Amino acid sequence: MYRRSEPEGLGLRLERRHQRLRSGGGSLLDLVPAVTEEPAANEEAPAEAEDGTSAPVVDIPVPAHQARALEKQPSPVADFFPQLHLLGSIGVNDLIGWLRNGARWIVLALVLSVAAAFAYAVTATPRYTVYTDLVVDPSNLNVVSDDVFTTNPQRDAQLLEVESKLRILTSRNVIQRVIGEMRLADDPEFVRPTLLDWLKALIAPRDAEADKELAAMRALSERVEARREERSFVVILKVWSEEPAKAIALSDAIVEAFEAELFQSAAESAGRVAQNLNERLDELRRNVTEAEKRVEDFRRDNGLQSTNGELVSNQLSSELNTQVLDGQQRFIQAETRYRQMSAAVAEGQTASASVFESANMTNLRQQYNALQQQIGSMQLTYGERHPRLVAARSERTTLEAAMKDEARRILERAKADFDREQKALDALRGKADDEKSNVFTDNQAQVQLRDLERDARSKAAIYETHLARAQQITERQQIDTTNIRVISRALPPNARSWPPRTLILLIGGGLLGLAIGIAAALALGLWKFLRGKTHVAA
Repeated sequence: MYRRSEPEGLGLRLERRHQRLRSGGGSLLDLVPAVTEEPAANEEAPAEAEDGTSAPVVDIPVPAHQARALEKQPSPVADFFPQLHLLGSIGVNDLIGWLRNGARWIVLALVLSVAAAFAYAVTATPRYTVYTDLVVDPSNLNVVSDDVFTTNPQRDAQLLEVESKLRILTSRNVIQRVIGEMRLADDPEFVRPTLLDWLKALIAPRDAEADKELAAMRALSERVEARREERSFVVILKVWSEEPAKAIALSDAIVEAFEAELFQSAAESAGRVAQNLNERLDELRRNVTEAEKRVEDFRRDNGLQSTNGELVSNQLSSELNTQVLDGQQRFIQAETRYRQMSAAVAEGQTASASVFESANMTNLRQQYNALQQQIGSMQLTYGERHPRLVAARSERTTLEAAMKDEARRILERAKADFDREQKALDALRGKADDEKSNVFTDNQAQVQLRDLERDARSKAAIYETHLARAQQITERQQIDTTNIRVISRALPPNARSWPPRTLILLIGGGLLGLAIGIAAALALGLWKFLRGKTHVAA
């Protein structure tokens, strides 16, 4: 309450301010500057209470400096909203009144929202969503024992492998395969020409086929979604289309393209390894050839011939040693025979010595023995001076001389054999000594030869290993070891996934329109109140 006697409506401002300070504990309305309100002509009399009695007037003393400060505060907001200071006095009756006054706006918003929802339900393009469940096993099929791709047994690494394959499932390569297989670039559902595209073609002509493929790729990418189930290797593929059959076909095509992409990726990786190995094989082959050539050149330059893994010089030295031993034995035999014969000749035992062996000597001995028996018989029969006995003795002397000549001849032959065996033994010993020095030289050269042979064998082993591995990996390119299984194929959906049913859209549109209408009615009522066109309800 205020009195007209107070200057410039100061009492009204102080009374309102005093009421706000008493009713609230620091409201934001306290920060709004007080509004100087000129009393109307009909408000000069004191206000009356509801029972007809005058309400008491309360005088609040205000210091002069505070009154001057309040009068000097600028209030541009208060000038535009005269009743902003009465914002805290708005009650439920005011809100109800505003809603009642804005009922036509509420009805209009409700009708428009329901009509818009019905129009959207009738004209919106339907979406049919299908789901396909796949098991993406991070461990490939174990076709070969030493595969080019290794498998990490740690679970975190396996989950990363599944996540990587999940990204491949929705990658551009897979989508591009599906677009090419199903000719989606010519499908109006995925490529819809617009006026903007026509204008772009006029301004900057481009490849129409590339633009169509890019548009189809973008459209298909927005319709494909894949996620992995928690704590499992199961991947759920979500695909939607405007037709149920096409959605199923797209899902199956994506799965096939995904498997083909994994196989091609593995084949290309194995192919790169095989190509690198083949490039390395040429160098390894040259290294092996050069190493073997060095071995043969060194063997030829040093005369290192081998048979059955043994040098010919060693074999020859061994054979010479054997021949030396044989020659030595023959020499000893010839020497012994010669000495025996010489002793028999010196002792005059040529007729009885068994060392003199020959056919002529045997015949002479037989004749000598027979003649000796005749001489003995004749001595007993005829006496010492009998002519026949004398003739027999003369014949015996001739036989003895012949036997001595034969013994000397055999002795000379034994002497020749002895000399020959001695010369042969000396020759064999000389050759053995020479060959022995060659063996030592060849053994020293063989040390270097074995080193060269080891180098050649190691390079040949590396080359053969790389060659076998390259052939194995080349064959591995033709084997599909990806372990992808479809456990639930896409089935025709019972209903569209978007938009919702018409009844649900109408209910949602009605609720949205009702909320918009109520908000508009309240906003309009609040605007009028702040502008001073309405007053607070009693």
